[in-house]
Amino acid sequence: MTLNQYIRDIQDFPKPGVVFKDITPLLANPQAVKQCMALLINNLKEQKIDKVVGVESRGFIFATLLAYELEAGFIPVRKPNKLPFETIASSYELEYGLDTLEIHTDAIKKGEKILIHDDVLATGGTAKAVCELVERLGGEIVQCNFLMELSFLHGREKINGYNVYAPLIY
Repeated sequence: MTLNQYIRDIQDFPKPGVVFKDITPLLANPQAVKQCMALLINNLKEQKIDKVVGVESRGFIFATLLAYELEAGFIPVRKPNKLPFETIASSYELEYGLDTLEIHTDAIKKGEKILIHDDVLATGGTAKAVCELVERLGGEIVQCNFLMELSFLHGREKINGYNVYAPLIY
């Protein structure tokens, strides 16, 4: 089984000129999800992870599964005004606009080992903003994990210096 067969291209979404990589066919296939999880977990090579940070919203799916498998806590990073407690924020550019992400101020204790997970590494703006949030709270980033990387957008360059992994590269 190749995971690529479960990623569907959607032309001109969310705006003209963008080819969106739709993971819903992958999510609908339990064997594809299992294979994806095996790749993501095996890549961590017995690393100690205290918490998994998942990025709204598609990043939550595998981040919660990873947290469960790693016996780690799960931390949601969300768009503004979605988290109920005190937050800190970081703004960033993405391939089709500007946005902001927030995290609870008490989500990470200084020195905790953090795995960041999102569904896609595109321009790297989102990942860089999340790395900034984690480090502002004192977390130590073990790895930035993605289901897929759009290498032609050079997002890795924005998070240079971090361990980055994506089983699917386009």
